[in-house]
Amino acid sequence: MPRPSGTPAFDFSREILQAYALNERMNQLVLEHLDSRAWRAKRPGDKGRTIADIFAHVHNIRRKWLRLSARHLKLPAPLDRSRCTPKQAQAALAESAGLCSQMLEEALSTPQGLVTSFLRDGWARPWPPGVAMFAYMITHDAHHRGQVCMLAHQLGFLLTGRGAYGLWEWEKLAKECGFELRAPRKTKRPTEAGRSNARSK
Repeated sequence: MPRPSGTPAFDFSREILQAYALNERMNQLVLEHLDSRAWRAKRPGDKGRTIADIFAHVHNIRRKWLRLSARHLKLPAPLDRSRCTPKQAQAALAESAGLCSQMLEEALSTPQGLVTSFLRDGWARPWPPGVAMFAYMITHDAHHRGQVCMLAHQLGFLLTGRGAYGLWEWEKLAKECGFELRAPRKTKRPTEAGRSNARSK
């Protein structure tokens, strides 16, 4: 089906990269608004991960994807979950997100770039680069971001204001990433009088 005149052509790769950037902006927003007391806090008797552990895991898993799927890219330094600070986590996540974005761009390029498959772990079978790869990467981040928000709440350090509701202000987040979420302008449908005039000519 042809696109209406005046509607910009759909750029699939650009849309994917913008969505990934928006996803990372959400991680950064949580870190910006997280109470520092929640960083290594644990519930009594809880042997699970701290928030510091979770963010370090997200970064280090990205390193694994890059190491297995884009060996030509220089790996960022790992995060030590027992020692890293929130500021260090912010910087590390921004760096690994940038490299993962580059990996995605090469995976989606035509003709195909240096990223010819996606390996999520050493034991896994490689996937062809594309939408499933992108969806897996986004889902991993979102899963752990949800854990962080829930854990902060359970610890008594509830994310409030923009740290909570800002995650759903996608238009604002997009602008902060340097692009806009806008629907294409609708073309005006001709009136009945206009159609009659056109037929009579």
